[in-house]
Amino acid sequence: MTADGDGRSYGKLTTPRIAAELSERSTLCLPVGSLEQHGTHLPLNTDTVIAERFALRLAAHVADRHDLWVAPPVPYGLSPEHAWAPGTLTLDIPLYASLITTLVGEYLRATPGRTVLIVNGHGGNRGVLEGLVHQLQHTHDVAICALHPSTLAASEVTVDSELPEVHAGIRETSLMLALAPDHVRLDLLPAGTRPDPGQREAIQRLVLDRGATWPWTSDDPTLSTHGVIGGDPRKASVELGEALITAALSAGADILDRLVPPGANGPITLRRTHAPDS
Repeated sequence: MTADGDGRSYGKLTTPRIAAELSERSTLCLPVGSLEQHGTHLPLNTDTVIAERFALRLAAHVADRHDLWVAPPVPYGLSPEHAWAPGTLTLDIPLYASLITTLVGEYLRATPGRTVLIVNGHGGNRGVLEGLVHQLQHTHDVAICALHPSTLAASEVTVDSELPEVHAGIRETSLMLALAPDHVRLDLLPAGTRPDPGQREAIQRLVLDRGATWPWTSDDPTLSTHGVIGGDPRKASVELGEALITAALSAGADILDRLVPPGANGPITLRRTHAPDS
């Protein structure tokens, strides 16, 4: 296996290798992202790149105790907050839910695996995924959870940012510098522009407040600067990106250990957290 986990790429297997390589103990990993504006310096597929490349690194990181296979990523997501920008594509909620439900069902039909890990690179997908993991567990009797690498990393590594990190700022740019540096174009950032500290209140109220949900948009000048919601991307670094990835890998490994206890024998049983029906 390569250091980035490429040897665990599901799409590179031949048909005969499915039966030879995958078993009931295998975990199917589905990276999901989006195709949306990420400022002037990051590509439209940033969230998809982060989800897939993190998933491959996770496969390598846990290879000594988990049989994780990374499926081709889903490159489209729920991005109405960025629909104002040229190039952004967004699915509607019923279509997205149907797509993820169908794909998970198909992977379970086509393989002996009975565990699914969704690696989500786009915050806008999270709300629907939270409902879908419940539905998929009950529909397919499968052990499943959704993992959000950027959130895992943020809880462990402090980013020196002028503003809360939401979209295309220091944190996300650092992740891309570590995972796909050839995709980052800091030279395309408009000269002389810097984040506005006055955006902090609107970011906290419209995006981050968990007590209310608002339909915000990333072209709102009270929230963003050239599509960036967060600190100055020029402060991003490979070192910060690698620190974020390391933290997310450690947390991701712990999550996998709870989803599929390492070294367990026999068929997978669901780890239900709710009380049984009375």
